[in-house]
Amino acid sequence: MPENFNRHLVELSHINKTFNAGSVNEALLFENFNFSIERGQFISIVGSNGSGKTTLLNLICGSLMPESGSILFDGRDITKMPEYRRSAFIGRVFQDPATGACPSLTILENMALADNKGKKYNLTPGVSKKRIDYYKQQLEMLHLGLEDKISMPVGLLSGGQRQALALLISTLTPIDLLILDEHTAALDPKSSENVMELTDKFVREKNLTAVMVTHNLRYAVEYGDRLVMMHKGTAVKDVAYHEKDACTVEDLLKTFNQISVECGN
Repeated sequence: MPENFNRHLVELSHINKTFNAGSVNEALLFENFNFSIERGQFISIVGSNGSGKTTLLNLICGSLMPESGSILFDGRDITKMPEYRRSAFIGRVFQDPATGACPSLTILENMALADNKGKKYNLTPGVSKKRIDYYKQQLEMLHLGLEDKISMPVGLLSGGQRQALALLISTLTPIDLLILDEHTAALDPKSSENVMELTDKFVREKNLTAVMVTHNLRYAVEYGDRLVMMHKGTAVKDVAYHEKDACTVEDLLKTFNQISVECGN
């Protein structure tokens, strides 16, 4: 193992994040918050609304900046790096299937855009005909028949099809970290199961580090190798590997109920 190898891909140290600072609605969410992500981990994050789940993702991706503290990525300080630059090594799938691809462009055009992420276009065609067979091979992995609809506008696809495509697009080029922001919440049960199975397949086969926020406790228990429960900007439960394997939905519900009682609900 190289001397400079860092097993932590992401390290958030002494993070402070306040919303509506200086107003009557000022709310301190993270205070001296520390969180690390090991290289190769697939983390499921659960928690009630306002617990800090999505804020944590936004801090990692750069769509929010902390007031103080530092964020390291593979040992490099990215605390002040803008979101568009982080997208070169972080892929993200959002809750709304409509945000994962451009609806007015075809499947082929969307895949070509993703394939050329970070490259200079110059005066060359946006879609390379030499890559079409490759795109079709990638689409075949979704088992949705989209390889035969490659010229169809994405806006005509179902929510489940669009989310599966968004997952594929986000991992089409090499990335170090995959962020999944409640990416099955807007889907019907059958589509949710399909997208979760694809998620697990892509994470394993592409050796990705992944962080998934979900309200589905069964998915949190069944998928990944680390489970974190957030509450008021704090990780109140953090289990991994064998300890996580022994965790059940009932265990999570029990913790949720304890928190609810302590909060007077």
